[in-house]
Amino acid sequence: LFRSSSAPLDANSANLIASCGPTSGLHPDFGTVYAGAPNGIPYVVVHGSQPRVPVSFYYGDESDPGPYPVPPYAPIEGGPSSTGDRHVIVIDADNWKLYEMFDAHPVSGGASWSGGSGAIFDMTTGTTRPAGWTSADAAGLPILPGLTRYDEVAIHHAIDHALRFTCAHSRKAYVSPARHSAGSGTSADLPPMGMRVRLKAGVDISSYSAANQVILKALKKYGMILADNGSNMFLAGAPDPRWNDDDLHNLTKIHGSDFEVVQMTGLVTAP
Repeated sequence: LFRSSSAPLDANSANLIASCGPTSGLHPDFGTVYAGAPNGIPYVVVHGSQPRVPVSFYYGDESDPGPYPVPPYAPIEGGPSSTGDRHVIVIDADNWKLYEMFDAHPVSGGASWSGGSGAIFDMTTGTTRPAGWTSADAAGLPILPGLTRYDEVAIHHAIDHALRFTCAHSRKAYVSPARHSAGSGTSADLPPMGMRVRLKAGVDISSYSAANQVILKALKKYGMILADNGSNMFLAGAPDPRWNDDDLHNLTKIHGSDFEVVQMTGLVTAP
């Protein structure tokens, strides 16, 4: 696993952080319920016997064609009437396949689905998108591996991977592991998709709850990866009724200026 804590600092770290909200609090974009819907990016686990259904995407040239094993009851980010990103994530536990969709809408009660884009990932090989391709996320990354999940925090007591976050403005460029950009700016001070930041080693996390310390330790060790345009310093996670929303809110005491950028190499400028 890549440990950001031992990687060199990017020479332009200060300017890049300045573009992504140095005074913005780290916002946990997940929890129990918000606006009547589960708060975060949900997912569902199915077995190999789950029927595959047709899918269609308006970014079909950069999407993996169906059918996908999406059950009619698959949870949609923001709820069935959401006007947001409407991500749908399905894990085929028997075949170790991950299916992700953006702007997903069930058709005829889930007999088929339509959406913006879709991607299939083989969880045994770490499949990546072709260069320049999007996924269900702007950076062309799988979403599920970057989510803060309750079972890791409260049961496993450790997060052994980088997490997913957003910035309001990004560069028209990307760095590995990203494969796609979503920004329009060209300034070297704007963050490209795939940029990894880490919580500075000297940030004192001893006053935080045990659960929040699990999250903050992961942000020191593995960092978080820019995966989409969105509000500055929004940290992605999966909803769970067992989250303590008030405790999660304490993470907002951590600010963008408490992070630094891990050295980037192999920058790809989008056409």
